[in-house]
Amino acid sequence: MKKMSEATKEKRIVVIGGGTGVFTVLSGLKKYPLHLSAIVSMADDGGSTGLLREEFGILPPGDVRRALVALAKTDYRLMSELFNYRFSEGLLSGHNFGNLFITALERLTGNFEKAIYEAGKVLAIQGEVIPVTLDSAKLYAELENGVIVSGETNIDIPKHDPSLKIKKVFLRPVCEANTKAIEAVKKADLIVLGPGDLYTSLIPNLLVKGILSAIRASKAKKVYLCNLMTKLGETNKFAALDFADEIENYLGKAVLNYFVVNKTQPAEDRLRRYSEEKAILVEHKKSDFKGKKYKTISADLLRKNGFIRHDPDKLAKLLLSLI
Repeated sequence: MKKMSEATKEKRIVVIGGGTGVFTVLSGLKKYPLHLSAIVSMADDGGSTGLLREEFGILPPGDVRRALVALAKTDYRLMSELFNYRFSEGLLSGHNFGNLFITALERLTGNFEKAIYEAGKVLAIQGEVIPVTLDSAKLYAELENGVIVSGETNIDIPKHDPSLKIKKVFLRPVCEANTKAIEAVKKADLIVLGPGDLYTSLIPNLLVKGILSAIRASKAKKVYLCNLMTKLGETNKFAALDFADEIENYLGKAVLNYFVVNKTQPAEDRLRRYSEEKAILVEHKKSDFKGKKYKTISADLLRKNGFIRHDPDKLAKLLLSLI
């Protein structure tokens, strides 16, 4: 039998991150005949996830759950809604059903990865969800005044002065990359970083030992999807260039092939709701990127209405055009 041509070969896309950013990218890409791998952060320690980590000693299920739901092929919409359902009363108040489901599967199978696999079968997912590490670690941030903030939640929802810049983030103890994550990166045709909270969803993946070297060695094209809005306590007053430079501080120079940024200006009434959070639209100036080794792509990536978020279909079409 003849070898499958490059034109007909199923392309492999690896999406690295956490939170709603990965959900958005995956939900758009799953509509196409692709092999999708979601490598998700294991730094989350807040809310339902944090309670389950503390009570049962398991790895955080929150970002895993979001990725599973994003990749679900089932037409039974209620199943996805069930996995995202959050209890609001009683002993389970604050807990998410999907998190509890994954925790129960981990107890039944005795293995976190097996639990994810079985949950994926229930949701009939297209692709695979891979924890970036199977080691338990905590995320720390060093602020510009030298203070160390402990825990992803305390960085994400700051109890300290949120105007202070983050100097760097790190994991303790040092953790090793999941071999499945390394393998997925090696086989990828395209590696997508973000969008998502820079210091609490995306960079924690790059801190895991073995991930950076795998990304750098991979022959895949590497693209970073810049956030639409800044976030108080993490990316105060960041412009597009600040996001790109900070990613390169961790990823290294001459690794990225593409930097993707939104060029659409949302209506004032949509921006107004973010004023209380002191979040602003990320500005992009072409002149800032002169001399960069990666290609900057400026495109309309915004949803038509509602919250200021990326449109999954627009993102998917743009990413597919790169491979």
